[in-house]
Parts: sequence; C-alpha cells; structure tokens
Amino acid sequence: MLMLTRRDGETIVIETPSGEKVYVTAMRAGIGKVRMGIRANRDVVIDREEVYKRKMAEVANG
Repeated sequence: MLMLTRRDGETIVIETPSGEKVYVTAMRAGIGKVRMGIRANRDVVIDREEVYKRKMAEVANG
C-alpha cells in the first residue's frame, strides 16, 4: 500500500492503464476523519468500500 501525506487542498493523481485520470483532493482533516474530494470521468464508478462490498455480494448472490 502506498501511503501519502497531503495537506488541505493538495491533490494526488491516479492514472489508469488506459490513461484515465482520477484526482483525489484532501478537503479537510479533523480528529479521526478526513474529507476527500474525488474528480473523475462520469463513467468511473466511485464507492466507499462498504458500499462496493455490498454491491459485489449482491452480484455474487444473483
């Protein structure tokens, strides 16, 4: 796992093998919480991990 440190307003860029870029910006950090802004093409699905896992379980269960 890559660990990065960002300050409020700073961004990281994730580039997919196909060249699509996803921008993740640290919006605000507090005690025990971090707010992130995510910018990507509309066809990129972005979910919290717990939502993603639920979707995958629903697909697996038919």
